[in-house]
Amino acid sequence: MATPTVVVLDYGSGNIHSAAKAVERAGARVELTADRAKVAAADGLLVPGVGAFAAVMQQLRAVRGDEMIDRRLAGGRPVLGICVGMQVLFDRGIERGIDTEGIGEWPGTVTELEADVLPHMGWNTVEAPEDSALFSGVRDERFYFVHSNAAQRWSLDVQPPLPAPRLTWATHGTRFLAAVENGPLWATQFHPEKSGEPGIRLLRNWLDSL
Repeated sequence: MATPTVVVLDYGSGNIHSAAKAVERAGARVELTADRAKVAAADGLLVPGVGAFAAVMQQLRAVRGDEMIDRRLAGGRPVLGICVGMQVLFDRGIERGIDTEGIGEWPGTVTELEADVLPHMGWNTVEAPEDSALFSGVRDERFYFVHSNAAQRWSLDVQPPLPAPRLTWATHGTRFLAAVENGPLWATQFHPEKSGEPGIRLLRNWLDSL
């Protein structure tokens, strides 16, 4: 099998280099860029994200990243979002009273977790479905989270013959979406690149799906 090519979208996110190194270790040929043609041509697009929802959306729009993501998905081309890179895929994010429009690939609003301790920082287990391709071989592992906000409901109604999305949940105070596999669009709230060998295996599962 040929080595897959992955573009890690370079729009100013803080963890871009660690994400790129992890995907490279998982077996891909990786390029950091926001070049429109290269984003379109890659086998996979990874969208990392750290910081505030509003700031990430501002940075993405500055390089027209929202348009590039939408165009890839319209053509059935795989995209993986990580942390805030997952959150911005929803309609809106409300953080510290600031209501920001997201990319809108999925309905719903990202809000603060109801927990005694925030941020949710550290290792946590997940509840992945048995047929998950993303969590194949790592369903019982722990993954590394750093966040205070998350999507806590799923409201996308998918009708046959389209396959139902595979939803993975985790709990910190309240239950929230830890990962989604929805056609060509996959995402994780945790950081695979900070999750050791289970995170690399999970990224390899994504590469295998390209």
